[in-house]
Amino acid sequence: MLSLRPRQRQQKLRLNLSRHEVGFEISPLKLATWNVNSLNVRLPHVLDWLEANQPDVLCLQETKQEDPRFPYQELSAVGYHALHSGQKTYNGVAILSRQLQTNQLAGIPNFADEQKRVVATNIDDLRIICAYIPNGQSLDSDKYQYKLRWLKALTTWLESELKTYPKLVLLGDYNIAPEDRDVHDPAAWIGQVLVSEPERAAFRQLVELGLHDAFRLFEQPEGSFSWWDYRMAGFRRNLGMRIDHILVSTPLIKQCKSCRIDIAPRKLERPSDHTPVVLELA
Repeated sequence: MLSLRPRQRQQKLRLNLSRHEVGFEISPLKLATWNVNSLNVRLPHVLDWLEANQPDVLCLQETKQEDPRFPYQELSAVGYHALHSGQKTYNGVAILSRQLQTNQLAGIPNFADEQKRVVATNIDDLRIICAYIPNGQSLDSDKYQYKLRWLKALTTWLESELKTYPKLVLLGDYNIAPEDRDVHDPAAWIGQVLVSEPERAAFRQLVELGLHDAFRLFEQPEGSFSWWDYRMAGFRRNLGMRIDHILVSTPLIKQCKSCRIDIAPRKLERPSDHTPVVLELA
């Protein structure tokens, strides 16, 4: 379902498309991902962040809403179309965009899954995929095996998607810290999900498809994380992990201008335990 956009934004879109058609460069794109951990609770934060940062695309995870309860009207009022695939209490993913979306898809094709974890769309010739990868719970659980099967299905599908859409961005909560430097205390996490070797190997398999961790294309401060546990003053003590990622296909590397983690929303009252990751394409 797509919401309506204001007339002035429609006019801006037509102008941008006209410039593209005659060979001019379109305006830079700002894309972001944010696990909001319940849009019912975090909608005011999201609306404020959209107003302050003006992203062209925002991917959301853990909306925890069924589609009829998704705030299409509120998002339309601030100039965003929305594609959402949700369910009650758990999961739920959405792509918000200023421009019209085409070639929309929900779920991984040929992978039976009742959980709402993937949506995909096009903005012009850019393929945008929003994913909420399973947590896995523990290494000895069925949920961990489900996570590995899910990642395998994602990788198989993306291999095909990249052939159809060479310009592709995969944004979301991966629930994987790719390297020890993405964990505040690697030793403390030995034997747990998010850092196990099979999970990290699955992340590397995504990279081997021709995808690149946009955050690591740039020099970054040590201790850069996107998630902090609510317990034990995790955020104040920076006891975090970098598990929210933006992967870009090879044709987009030269267009990557910056990639950063915006910790400001994590400082708010009643925050999500995650915070946005922002990529700017020139």
